[in-house]
Amino acid sequence: MSDGSHQAESGTQLLARLEGRTSLKGLEPLLFADEGCPVHGEVVELYGPEGTGKTEMLCHLIARCILPKSEGGLQVEVIYIDTDYHFDMLRLVTILEHRLSENTEEAVKQCLGRFFLVYCNSSVQLLLTLYSLENMFCSHPSLCLLIIDSISAFYWIDRNNGGETFVRQEMNLRKCTELLSKLLKEYQLVLFASTQAIMQKPPNEGGEGHSRSVKQNSSSLDYKPYLCKLWQQVATHRVLFSKELRNNEQIYSIMSCHLKTRNGVKRSFRIAESGVQFL
Repeated sequence: MSDGSHQAESGTQLLARLEGRTSLKGLEPLLFADEGCPVHGEVVELYGPEGTGKTEMLCHLIARCILPKSEGGLQVEVIYIDTDYHFDMLRLVTILEHRLSENTEEAVKQCLGRFFLVYCNSSVQLLLTLYSLENMFCSHPSLCLLIIDSISAFYWIDRNNGGETFVRQEMNLRKCTELLSKLLKEYQLVLFASTQAIMQKPPNEGGEGHSRSVKQNSSSLDYKPYLCKLWQQVATHRVLFSKELRNNEQIYSIMSCHLKTRNGVKRSFRIAESGVQFL
């Protein structure tokens, strides 16, 4: 006997759940170890100091998603929640123009028709936005990827406004995480969320024998969790970002790890006008 307190599922919701979303297995093989690509319901955390290429990598992944299959893309829809107000739409357009064989205004518009941009300026607004997006998750079966850049944007504000206990300070993020976990599983989505590395080792911890660039690079790759424990539990993949100067060229590095299997991969990339270029 069903519980009368549960609202009946609509036909659209049932279709969205049962039809299944497109797999993101081919999203970016170089970003994950073998058999380590995220599947429906999983969470990928992109972690690193500001300026280490996280948003640029997200633009690369967005382009891979919204490009048509004929151009090597997945031809799926993406929702991007911008909490840092750093997203540059013109940058995404430039990347698309470089990757489309027929660089026409109509081709770019068709790609951008699969991309939805939302802004949030507080953790409360983020929570309300996630609730409001549920109808969209239902009505867009081709929507496969949810991006939050960044999930840590309101950390210090919530710490300051949340009272004296960690429970109160982390309440909004915990509610967001609980809702995200439910939505990802129910609607078979994948979440990519960036977090800022705000707690790093002091500069002198690298040892006197290290050069300055090596010390900066190694310290930026140290993962220091500071978000609520529930967020640490739901994350299934983690990608650590860093950068260093090599031969007068800015080179970016990632260390990607599946948190359950512990399989990982290290890559380097540069950022060109056409987007991310793996080395």
